[in-house]
Amino acid sequence: MRYLLLIYGDENAGADLPPDELEELMDAWWGYEDWIRSTGWHRAGDALQPTSTATTVEFGASGTITSDGPFAETKEQLGGYYLLECDDLDQAIEAAGRMPVGTGGKVEVRPVQELERPGS
Repeated sequence: MRYLLLIYGDENAGADLPPDELEELMDAWWGYEDWIRSTGWHRAGDALQPTSTATTVEFGASGTITSDGPFAETKEQLGGYYLLECDDLDQAIEAAGRMPVGTGGKVEVRPVQELERPGS
């Protein structure tokens, strides 16, 4: 089954880190990525640009409306994701639990809904 791991946190939390601490943090993420690939679960994953680069498209009766920024104002921002293919939820939770998100970070583990297209 496929699971999407959505990574939430304060996108400004590491902005003031000294270069050596930033390198240490990134090394932890590269190590995590190496581990997740070694399990065979990794299907995709990326970090996202800051929320200041986001555009929201809203659908209304008179058509679509676009606005700058994310859909919701929150303390935590969606910063990235991993798409995994695991045997079960326990493996997906194990993968989420090993992420170096730091204090206050959160990872939402959500199963991907497998829809079958009619006629396929």
